[in-house]
Amino acid sequence: MRIIKNPIPLSLLSEIAQERYGDLVKAVVDVRQEIMAVGGEFHADEEVVLMEQEHSSREHTWGINLWPDKKGAEEFIQFDSMVNLKPSFGNRTRGVDNQDIQNKIRAIVSRLIVI
Repeated sequence: MRIIKNPIPLSLLSEIAQERYGDLVKAVVDVRQEIMAVGGEFHADEEVVLMEQEHSSREHTWGINLWPDKKGAEEFIQFDSMVNLKPSFGNRTRGVDNQDIQNKIRAIVSRLIVI
């Protein structure tokens, strides 16, 4: 598992995918600090690492799946994770219901994953 604070090449994301699932990388994005954890087996593990090592808060962490082979396509980012179930913060699904938060996640991922 890695914490990404600075841009990494798409090729490294593909290598991370091969280490665990082959074609996808689980990631948790902290939208306040604009960092993300990648490469864990579960989104929950990545969220814990961000909380413990980077002092992230649950309110600002969101789970996504990244599909390296689909970079540039709508399907590159999949908003689906159990860590996104946050009724106390207004999110009642495994997705990310707030469009502004989705856009922020897309912007962070675009900045951190470069071709």
